[in-house]
Amino acid sequence: MERTDFKHIHLIATGGSIMHNLALALHDQGIRVTGSDDEIYEPAKSRLAAAGILPAEEGWFPEKLNDKPDAVILGMHARADNPELLRAQELGIPVYSFPDFIHELSRHKQRIVIGGSHGKTSITSIIMHVLQHCGRLFDYAVGAQLEGFDRMVRLTDDAPIIIIEGDEYLSDPIKRVPKFHLYHHHIAVISGISWDHINVFPTPEVYREQFRIFAEMTPKAGTLIYNQDDEQVQLVAVPRNPADINYIGYTVHPHSIINGKTILHTKKEGDVEIPLFGEHNLRNISAAKEVCKKIGIKAPDFYEALKTFKGAAKRLEKLGEGSNTVIFRDFAHAPSKVKATTEAVKTQYPQRKLVACVELHTFSSLNKNFLPQYAGALDKADVPIVFFSPKTVEHKRMEMLSEEDLRSAFGNPKLQVYTDSAALLEHLKGMNWQNANLLLMSSGTYQNLDLETLKKAVL
Repeated sequence: MERTDFKHIHLIATGGSIMHNLALALHDQGIRVTGSDDEIYEPAKSRLAAAGILPAEEGWFPEKLNDKPDAVILGMHARADNPELLRAQELGIPVYSFPDFIHELSRHKQRIVIGGSHGKTSITSIIMHVLQHCGRLFDYAVGAQLEGFDRMVRLTDDAPIIIIEGDEYLSDPIKRVPKFHLYHHHIAVISGISWDHINVFPTPEVYREQFRIFAEMTPKAGTLIYNQDDEQVQLVAVPRNPADINYIGYTVHPHSIINGKTILHTKKEGDVEIPLFGEHNLRNISAAKEVCKKIGIKAPDFYEALKTFKGAAKRLEKLGEGSNTVIFRDFAHAPSKVKATTEAVKTQYPQRKLVACVELHTFSSLNKNFLPQYAGALDKADVPIVFFSPKTVEHKRMEMLSEEDLRSAFGNPKLQVYTDSAALLEHLKGMNWQNANLLLMSSGTYQNLDLETLKKAVL
C-alpha cells in the first residue's frame, strides 16, 4: 500500500511520546487522523489539541472503527485484548505497529537505523543536526525532542533517506518482537550492548541475541557500523560476508579536555571545540561521522555542524549554571548509562565535587535480580545518591527494596538512599554547593521533584 492510499488512520494509544508525534506528522501530511488512549498527559494533550486531533474523551471506543480507517497503528501501551484492536481485527482493517508503519512508509527510502543499549538517541540526533545544518532533505523517527525540530517524527514523500532510532524493546502487544528488527535497515549502527529490559529479555544472552539478529539483517551491499571497544558488540558484529557487507568499527574520537572544554583533534580541520563532552559522547560522534560519511557529508561540514550541537533533551542537559556549579539532567537509568554519564561529568570537571543522584524507576532497575548490574556505576561520584518511590515498586507489584539491598548492589558504602522526594529536596538544598556539580539521572520525575526550587537553592 502506497502512502497516497492512506486517507484515514486511527492510532490506538495515541497519547504516547512517539505515537502522538506520529499522529501529528500524519496530520501534517493531510491525512485524517483519529485516535484513542486511556491516559493522555502533557505535552501530548496540548499538542494534539492544537492540531485538532485530541480524542474527545479518554478511553477505548470500538465504535470509532466503524468508519473503517485505511489502517490502525497499535501502540505498545495497548494490550492484546484492547477493544478497539479487537474491533479492527473483526472488520479486517490492516493493523501496524509503529515500526511496521514507519517501514511501510519508507519502502522507497534509504533506511538508517541506530541501535544500541545506550547512545542511540545521541547518535541519531547528531546525524539529524548535521543533515539539517547541511540543508539535506531527510525523514526521521527519534525518541527525544531535539532542538531545532518541532516533531520527533517526520514523514514526507520527497526525502530520499530516513534516520531511525532503533529501540530494541518490543514493537507492540501482538507481534512482540524488537522494534529494530522491523525497519529492515540499509545502514545500521550498534553503539553498545548492556543487558536491559529484564521483564522481556530474562538473561543477558537472550538480550544480546536480539542484536545478533539485527546485525545479521544487514543486507547485501549494506553497512554495519559498530562500537569496536564493546566486547558484547564484538560478539554480534562478526563479519560474515565481508565481500557483501561493509563492516566499519569505531572508537573514541581523538580529543583533549582543556579548562572544562572538549577539543576534537581532526586530520584536516585542525582542532574543533564542541559543546558535547564525555567519553561516551566522543564515541557517539565517531559513529555519527561514519554514518554521515556514507551518505555523502564531507568532514568540514560535519565538524562545522558539531560546533552548534548542544545535545538531545535530557542527555547531559544543563538545567542551570552558576560561577562554580552546574546542574545536569540526564535520561540515564540503565547501569551502563549511569556509569558513563557519571564518569563524563567527573572527568570534565575533575576539581569539582560531584553529587550524582539516580532514580530507579523502570522494571529492570527495581528488580532485585537485576540490581547487581549497577555495581560500581556511581563510584566516580563524591556523593552517590539513589532514589526510588515505594509507590512505584508497589504499582509494579515487585518486592520492596531496602537500603542494604541497594548499598550491596552498587558496592558503594557511601551510597545514600531516599524514598521521599521532599526529603531528597531538603537534603540537596542543605548541601554546600561551593565548587560542586549536581547530576540528576532518571527516566522518571523523582516523584515530581520541584526542580525550580532546587535550582534556586543550588545556584
